[in-house]
Amino acid sequence: MSMSSIRCKGKILDLTTPVVMGIVNVTPDSFYKGSQFEQEDSMLRQVEQMMEHGASIIDIGGQSTRPGSIRLSATEESARVVPFVQKIIDQFPDAILSIDTYHSDVAAAAVDSGVSIVNDVSAGEMDKNMLHVVARLGLPYVAMHMNGNPNNMQDNPQYDDVVKSLITYFRNKMAAIREAGIIDLLIDPGFGFGKTVQHNFELLAQLHQFKELGCPLLVGLSRKSFIQKTIHTDADGALNGTTVLHTLALQGGASILRVHDVKAAVETVKLFQAYKNATP
Repeated sequence: MSMSSIRCKGKILDLTTPVVMGIVNVTPDSFYKGSQFEQEDSMLRQVEQMMEHGASIIDIGGQSTRPGSIRLSATEESARVVPFVQKIIDQFPDAILSIDTYHSDVAAAAVDSGVSIVNDVSAGEMDKNMLHVVARLGLPYVAMHMNGNPNNMQDNPQYDDVVKSLITYFRNKMAAIREAGIIDLLIDPGFGFGKTVQHNFELLAQLHQFKELGCPLLVGLSRKSFIQKTIHTDADGALNGTTVLHTLALQGGASILRVHDVKAAVETVKLFQAYKNATP
């Protein structure tokens, strides 16, 4: 496992400088309408714009995992997402795509269609075949922490120490991931997935502690409800707050920002790198 690069179907993605992952949801019910695409033309235009703005990865999701969202079967999710993946690859053959799914069958179908990374919000907890399927496919794997499942994760989440609890969780999870044979692993603390507002800020303030796990860190903060609650806005009004927290995440060692607003995030990375390079 490397902190500085991942291998995506023969392409090396350099993470020495943090990169941006653009969110494209092929869903009608994601929490932020700016990332929802059910029409092929509008989705392809959005992908093109994200790539022009500097996205290194496009993350395709076939079902929402917001609190209380409806669960789809693997068959339903594949039918929704795979045709879109194929269209994107047809039009942008050099794009690095990830599939946001906890179903191993969806991951396998999406990879057959051209996806290069598997992004699993359950870190293999919701489909016990996932780790072995990803290992067989030989792709990078994003393991995210979620307390419970999307239907109950925000029902009074509690931790003695959220940072220590998650680091222990990932240490145990990494042992299973290595045993399965996955080589390129990325860690996502799962902001908003079974955490209170306070938990989320504690994770962000101590994000640097996760670097001891020896894996690149992916963070998904974009327009999330803990930002909205803190500055009393809605998802549409949460871009400025998102940018502030992206800056803090970069200070904490984030390698990948998973975002709805690629242009703003890429500019944040550029400014942060300029600041970092000028720091004595």
